[in-house]
Amino acid sequence: MTLETPLDSAHTAMEAAPEDTNARLRFYDRLAEAELFVMLAREAEGDQAEPELFEVDDARFVLAFDTEDRLSSFAGRAVPYVALSGRTVVGMLAGQGIGIALNPDVAPSSILLPADAVDWLAETVAQGPSEAEARPEEFRAPRALPDGLLEAIDAKLRTAVGLARRGYLAEVVYDSGVRGHLIGFTGAIPGAEGALARAIQEALVFSGLEAAALDVVFLRDSDPVTAQLARVGLRFDLPEPQEPARTERMAPGANPDKPPILR
Repeated sequence: MTLETPLDSAHTAMEAAPEDTNARLRFYDRLAEAELFVMLAREAEGDQAEPELFEVDDARFVLAFDTEDRLSSFAGRAVPYVALSGRTVVGMLAGQGIGIALNPDVAPSSILLPADAVDWLAETVAQGPSEAEARPEEFRAPRALPDGLLEAIDAKLRTAVGLARRGYLAEVVYDSGVRGHLIGFTGAIPGAEGALARAIQEALVFSGLEAAALDVVFLRDSDPVTAQLARVGLRFDLPEPQEPARTERMAPGANPDKPPILR
């Protein structure tokens, strides 16, 4: 029996409510987060990988699957492939006039994503958070936040394995009188700040709240602000990394720091 994947669930929800913008955004969010197995025309050479392309009505598409079994089922034979995150795939394809054929004929989430959808998603996930300075005066329990946003934050942080220990979401009043909401992370590993800030920004965007703002700060456990947030904030525990059971040979593109170049 084929197990339902997160992309299947998100696609089903989107198809069931074609007018629901939030359902469509959640699907694209899952696509950006998913690991995709992109079929190649030939074995990758070094950092060069040539994806298999096919045409439909003069439009070009790469073939991508969210499980290796689905790729194998479609191909019916052993084929070269590269494993990349969805955000990496759309970033590499952006501006080339190439779409994505996702799980064609092998899954409930089978869909042709045109080049303009790929370009939009690439632009959306490439947007970085902005920096600002403000002095908080008071923290309160969060209120009037849409359930969709809380669910999106929780989903994003469940994928941020090992990047921080936990986050606290609270309402904040700044010394300027401005009110808003803030999430404070504790136990963040060095260098993870940017990834965590982008995750929160994407949670806003894919919740349909792109114009909204959610401030992000990074704190020590001993910081007095941490104790204040812990008293009133909504707590998110981030998953800890698991020790690998054994060492395996990495598939081409499995190292996110050295993705192949799709040409």
